[in-house]
Amino acid sequence: MTVVIVRVLVLAVAVGAGLALGPVLAVPTPSPWLAGAGLLVGILAVLLEWRARRVPVERLFWGATGAAIGVVLGLGLGSAVGAVVPGAATLGRGLFGLLVGYLGWSVALAKGDELAGLSTKLFPKAASQTRPYKILDTSVIIDGRVADVCESGFLEGTLVVPQFVLRELQQIADSPDGLKRNRGKRGFGVIQRLQRIPKVTVLIHDGDFPQVREVDRKLIELAKAMDAKVVTNDYNLNKVAEVSGVAVLNVNELANAVKPAVLPGEMMHLYVLKEGKEAGQGVAYLDDGTMVVVDHGRKLIGQSVDVTVTSVLQTTAGRMIFARPVPSAESLQ
Repeated sequence: MTVVIVRVLVLAVAVGAGLALGPVLAVPTPSPWLAGAGLLVGILAVLLEWRARRVPVERLFWGATGAAIGVVLGLGLGSAVGAVVPGAATLGRGLFGLLVGYLGWSVALAKGDELAGLSTKLFPKAASQTRPYKILDTSVIIDGRVADVCESGFLEGTLVVPQFVLRELQQIADSPDGLKRNRGKRGFGVIQRLQRIPKVTVLIHDGDFPQVREVDRKLIELAKAMDAKVVTNDYNLNKVAEVSGVAVLNVNELANAVKPAVLPGEMMHLYVLKEGKEAGQGVAYLDDGTMVVVDHGRKLIGQSVDVTVTSVLQTTAGRMIFARPVPSAESLQ
């Protein structure tokens, strides 16, 4: 309520200031035109104040710093022009101050990502409250599970989709291979789905690294520049990013982490689906897709049997369970 009252007072003062300019401009008072002009200026000031509340403090700081440096340089350049053309001194300083000030402001904001490290040191409290960027790679977009994770609320904030990832998706969608074409179209559908989720913001980033050819390396370089995390389900990209010092959110690791724990000695009832790689093995699957290798299960293919878990192998690529059939009462006799 206090803010509303202050804004109304600002508008009233702006209207009064507009009317007070009447004698200075030799305009009969009260003048509705001057009052309207003052009101417009007041509305502009309130709108700027309202918009500034939603801008991070580091962007305000760098924008103001760039504008101030630009104004100083512009005034100096205008003075130099005035020394050559004396009649243009005042106009030159004002014009160059405005133009170079705008240039400094826009450049400072455009380079905000590169100044992120310095911003963290200058504004540590604001940096701790800022949700880090999360860059999506091509594989995790096509996979689609990232949308389910976002809808559940486990992943939020700003999701970055680089233009070079969109280009790779476009190439896949234009492939003569029908399977690849469907995968590319699915990827664009996932991006549209993410854009409709209120808990996340999808940012299409124009940044590129022309000197780097591989998309995975571009992702890592962009993550370093933005101090961001990479969201992927690509095992190789996961390892390269970790070696490069980039934080990774692997959807496969998340899926493995939320699977029910299985301990050696537990019993399961499974349907043996096919033959395993080793002699005599059978293969079954849990409801979540986890593969279970059944020792001596080849002869049980096509049957539902009780098994006992002997060991569990956990890797980044997934989880594998090893089991053996529970001896039946007949075999024990």
